[in-house]
Amino acid sequence: MSDKTNDRRVRKTQKAIFDALAELLTKKELEKITVKEVIEKADVSRVTFYNHYLDIFDLHEKYEESIMLEIASLVLELDTVSYKDFFTRLISYVNENRSSFIMIFNPSSTNKMRSQLEKMIEGLLMQLYLEVNEGVKQNEVIEYMNYYRAQGMISVIQKWVRDGFKTPVEDLIRMMTILDGQTEACFEKWINEKQ
Repeated sequence: MSDKTNDRRVRKTQKAIFDALAELLTKKELEKITVKEVIEKADVSRVTFYNHYLDIFDLHEKYEESIMLEIASLVLELDTVSYKDFFTRLISYVNENRSSFIMIFNPSSTNKMRSQLEKMIEGLLMQLYLEVNEGVKQNEVIEYMNYYRAQGMISVIQKWVRDGFKTPVEDLIRMMTILDGQTEACFEKWINEKQ
C-alpha cells in the first residue's frame, strides 16, 4: 500500500475524530467529554484513537493546532492571490469544516479559540502588509487597519456560522471580497494622506 493511501486514510481518520470532538464540544465542556464518546461518534477503535492521541486534552490541542495552521496558510496566501481567490479558499475551508466552526463560534464556548484566531489573523495581516509595503513602519493606523480587517473577517464568518450557513457561499465570498477590499483601500488612502 502506498504512503499516499496511508496518508489519505490517516487524514480521513483524524478528520472523523476532530469532527466528533467538535460536535461534542458544542454540547458539553472538554473536561466532561470521554474518549468513548469520541470514538463512538467518529466510528473508530480505541486503539486507533490512542495511536494518534494521548488523551482528550492532547486531541483538543492537536485539533486547535490543525485549524490554526490551515487558516494561517490561507491568510499567508493573501499577498499572492486576489481577494476573491483568498475569500473563496477561506469560506470553502469553513464550509468544509462546519462542525469545527460551529464549535469555535458556539455562544457557550470559552472563546479561547476565537481569540487565538483573531490574534493570529491580525498578526498575519500585519506581517503581510509590512512585507508588501516595504519601508513602511508599523504604526497605530496600520495596527487599527489590521485589527479592523481581522475582526471584520471573523465577525462575518461567525454570523454566517451562527445563522446556520444560510447565505450561499458565493454571496458570502462576494460580500467579504468587497468589504475587505474597500476597507483596505480606505485605510491606504488615509495612510497616504498622513504621509
